[in-house]
Formats: sequence, structure tokens, C-alpha cells
Amino acid sequence: MKLRNEIRNIAIIAHVDHGKTTLVDHMLRQTGTFRANQEVVKRVMDSNELEREKGITILAKNTAVFYNYVDLPGEEKTVKINIVDTPGHTDFAGEVERTLKMVEGVLLLVDAAEGPLPGTKFVLKKSLDLHLQPIVVINKIDRKDARAHEVLDEVFELFLSLGANNQQLDFPIIYAIAKQGIAKNELNEEGSSLAPLFDAIVNKIPPPAGNLDTSFKMLVTTIDYNDYLGRLGIGRIEQGTIRLGGPMKIVRRDGVIEDARVTKIYTFAGLKRVEVEEAHAGDIIAIAGMEDVDIGETIADAADPSPLPFVAIEEPTLSMNFVVNNSPLAGQEGKYVTTRNLGERLARELRSNVSLRVELTDNPDTFKVSGRGELHLAILIETMRREGFEFQVSAPEVIYKRIDDVLCEPMEHVIIDVPDGFVGIIIENLGSRKGVMKNLLQMQGNSRVEFLVPARGLLGFRSEFMTDTKGTGILHHNFHGYEPFKGEISTRHKGAIVQLEDGMATGYAMWKLQERIRFFIEPGVRVYKGMIVGENAREEDVIVNVCKTKQLTNMRASGADEAIRLEPPHIHTLEQAIEWISNDEYIEVTPKSLRLRKKYLDHNERLRMSKKKAELIDLE
Repeated sequence: MKLRNEIRNIAIIAHVDHGKTTLVDHMLRQTGTFRANQEVVKRVMDSNELEREKGITILAKNTAVFYNYVDLPGEEKTVKINIVDTPGHTDFAGEVERTLKMVEGVLLLVDAAEGPLPGTKFVLKKSLDLHLQPIVVINKIDRKDARAHEVLDEVFELFLSLGANNQQLDFPIIYAIAKQGIAKNELNEEGSSLAPLFDAIVNKIPPPAGNLDTSFKMLVTTIDYNDYLGRLGIGRIEQGTIRLGGPMKIVRRDGVIEDARVTKIYTFAGLKRVEVEEAHAGDIIAIAGMEDVDIGETIADAADPSPLPFVAIEEPTLSMNFVVNNSPLAGQEGKYVTTRNLGERLARELRSNVSLRVELTDNPDTFKVSGRGELHLAILIETMRREGFEFQVSAPEVIYKRIDDVLCEPMEHVIIDVPDGFVGIIIENLGSRKGVMKNLLQMQGNSRVEFLVPARGLLGFRSEFMTDTKGTGILHHNFHGYEPFKGEISTRHKGAIVQLEDGMATGYAMWKLQERIRFFIEPGVRVYKGMIVGENAREEDVIVNVCKTKQLTNMRASGADEAIRLEPPHIHTLEQAIEWISNDEYIEVTPKSLRLRKKYLDHNERLRMSKKKAELIDLE
């Protein structure tokens, strides 16, 4: 085995919004990746449109920097640091799980004020299980509420609770202000650059090892696409050397072996890919020429086509039905509307989204899609609608399991940070959702509450939480495990306002109704029978007609007409709509619109299918 001392492979892991992508920005800047006068957008690694909009990392990204350092004899050397920027949100943990296979070490970023959160625990456990060497980076030490020494103690306790070995417990500690590109070995020393962090990576992260003389093998851990080159398989070479033109095989996950051809080999340098003639064990590369290569498959030398082990991806916990749109407005806004279009798109998603599951149902127009959480599925839905797809989705449902003949459900570890005055209402709300409080800490007027809550108890909770805490609360949660079924939970306490007939919403009708209704639409919007146009303050569904107009007569009114003043409607985002709907409702998703509707548009059919009665309000 040969050590590649000129290379280090690291992943940056952390809970969401603890500063991973910002840190990578400054690592790129300080190693000369960008020209001095080059304008570069913030969070340059978040290249996906949705990532920029939401301010989160969704897909793991590869980059590389070159760092010049002086070794012990005083000789200047250059090391290539391959960096994997990973998502922090636990819904995209599948991205983290597989990309950790490419590296020998991790930078664990922890917010100096918030400390370790559920996402921190999850990604750290995965890296420790793979025996990766950690470097702990206490970030955001410039925050007014920073408590770096306490957070470091919490991180050490987390390492102990996760069974870290002695070598992993002897982790280097770096204090950082990622947004300023500053890293320090000691909290009270001056800092001007990330040099202490780069030095820790060079000195503490082991170089990749591999036998260069044996047959080539690489596990595909990421897929990318290029308009000119087609599909690209990305991974770290486990052993051997790859050269252009050499005979290759693809070993599928099911064991099937097929011939393969390599047309291009690329390594990473900054934000660019550099074409090379050959690459060796320890290099992270992208290979072109294999149009149908998938994540988890092994590319191997034709002389020894045996598979490499793929990391086990945890199973989905939440499912939704994706249904061909059959509303009265179907096909008017989307480009891809048929069952075939929907099925092919979901099958294509499965090739790169390893945490996703798609199952056929008894209805040929319905696909059961399972993922790691609401956000995981919402990102897929939003991506598809931007591509021109039109379809409907059902309310999310948790996936139950039978363990030792006992019905079990997924549980979430919830951490909530709120001002002290809101603690009571949070405990009451989560208690009604079968949550069990595990810990309560108070710090300078704020409280941190920890709960174990059934995953179905969190459906629809976030919007209530923001209302209850007047927008001041911060909610984090992470999959905890399966526990015996906790009993029935009522999650939505407000009924739907359902439209009576097809037509155009009028300001007059909405004005007459608004005292008892919070509307989801504006005047002038096309509506149809069975469409949900608002929310009732009570649990009952209510049927209304927002298309009524004022009756005109030739009699002059004794006084001037009243001015129509409407409250601003609540226009749902996709995530809010997913949280709001119940099991008897759909979201109609098109490239231009999001509409809420009942599964059964006809009122009498709904009555037959449900015991829930609806009240009919007449304006007259």
C-alpha cells in the first residue's frame, strides 16, 4: 500500500446553517482559486437554483484546492485537498452517507452559540462509524452569544456518547469565523487567515492509501450530467490506475456485469474539472462515457470485475402519492402531464436520489413516493414543477414497521430554542402530539427544549410553531428510530373552505365571507367545484361560493355602496401546503400554480366517502 502524501480527502459536515458552504468559499479564495479582481457570488458551491433560494445545501459537491506549506526539514511542498461540501439538513442525509465513502477525514463545524444539534449528531455518527479522522471547527465565535468553551465540552460529550475511539477523541480544535475567512488554534489569539485550518488538515488528516499496481476499482458515489459529455460517474479510486482507452466493466448493484468505455477522465481543481490521461488510487475523479452508470455501482478493470461494498442507506420514513392531474384545470399549464411522463421522471430520479423509493399502486395513475422527510419530497416536487411537470400530490404519511410483531412508527429527536415566555405553549402543543420532553435548559432568557415526538406528530407543526412563538422560535429535528405506535394524534384543528361551483372568484363574494374565513386565493382567480379556497377557524369543512356577484337592479341605493376591503390572502408555499392538507385532500402542482383541492370534488361523493360533514354557507 502506498500513501499519497500529496493528497488529502476531506468532507465538511455540520448541522444546517452552521457555516459549511461559507467556509468552503474562503478556502477557495485563500488558495488562489479565484483571480484577485474576480467577482464571485456568495456560497459559490450552492450552484443549484433551489439551493440559492432556500439558503441550504441540497446536493453534495466536489471541489479541490492546492495549499503550499513548509514541512519539518523546511522544504516547501504543495498538497491537493479534495473537499466534499455536504448538506446539513437531515432530509438529505443520503447525500452525506454515500459521499463520506470518498474521504479519510471530516471537518465537523459546530456553531459556537447553538452547539451540537440533531444534524451534528447524525453526520458525526456516520463519520465515526466509517473510522474517519475528525477535526472540530467551532465556528461563529464572533457571535455575541457565543460560548465556545461550553460548546467544545458538549462536542466532546457527543463524541463519547457515539462511541468514538481514542484516536478520534484526540481531535484537533480550530476556532473560526468562516464569513471572515479566519481560523485560530486558540480562542484568544489573533487570526487573519485559514492557515491554521489548512495546517491541521495537512498534519492530522491521513493521506489516502492504495495499491497502485493492482487492478483498478472505483465506487460511484455521485452522478453529474454535462450537455456535451452526458452522464459522469464521480468517486474516489480505491485501488489501481485508470487510463484512457483501457477495457472496463460496470458491476451493477444487483451483481450484473457489463462492458464499459471511458471517453474522458477528470480531476477537480477549484470549481473546474481538469482533463487527465490517467489517475491513481486516492484521487477523486469524474469519468465520462458510461451513459447508464448509477450511484453505488463499481467501475472496475475488465481483468477483475468484482464489486466494492456500498454504504447502507437508511430507509425512508415518509411517503406521498404522486397522481396524474385530473382537476377541471388539468393540462392547461404543464408541459408533461401524462402517466408515462410522470413514471419516467420518477424512474430517472431514482438513479441519483438514493434515499428515494418509488412503488406502483393499484391505480396506474398513482405512484407511491417515499423519502426521508417533508423537505426531501418537497424539493423533488418543486424541481419537477420547474421542469414543466403537472401532477397532484397527497398528504404525507409516515411509514410504519412491524418489529417483533409490534407495530412501530418513526420517532424524531426535536430540539427547540425559544424565548422563555413561549416554553409553556410549546410543551403543551408537542404534548398533545404525543411528544415526550427529555430535557429543558435555560440560558440568558432563552430556553432549549428537547423532545422525542412521533414523526406524524410533526406534520403541520412548523406553521403552528411559528405562529405560537411569533416567529422567534428555532426548530431542529432528526430521525431518532422506530418505537411502538403511540396512539391517535389529531394534527389539524381547522377545516377547509371548499368551493361550490366552477367560476371566477369575485371580491364581492370574498368580502362578504372574510369575517369567518382566512382565504388562500385572491379575487379574479379561476376556481372549481371541490377546490379549497381558504381555512375555517373551526374543525368543520365549509362549502361556499366565492363566484357570486352583487345583484344589479335599476333602483338606486339610498346610500353609497360600501367599499370592498379584503384582508391579504395567505398564499401557501409548497412546504406550507404539504403541511396543511389532510388525507382527503390533494395539492395540484403545475409550473405556474399551487392549488389545494379535495380528492373527491363532488360534495355528495365526499359525504359517501367520509363521515365528516360539511356546512353550507349561503351569502343571501
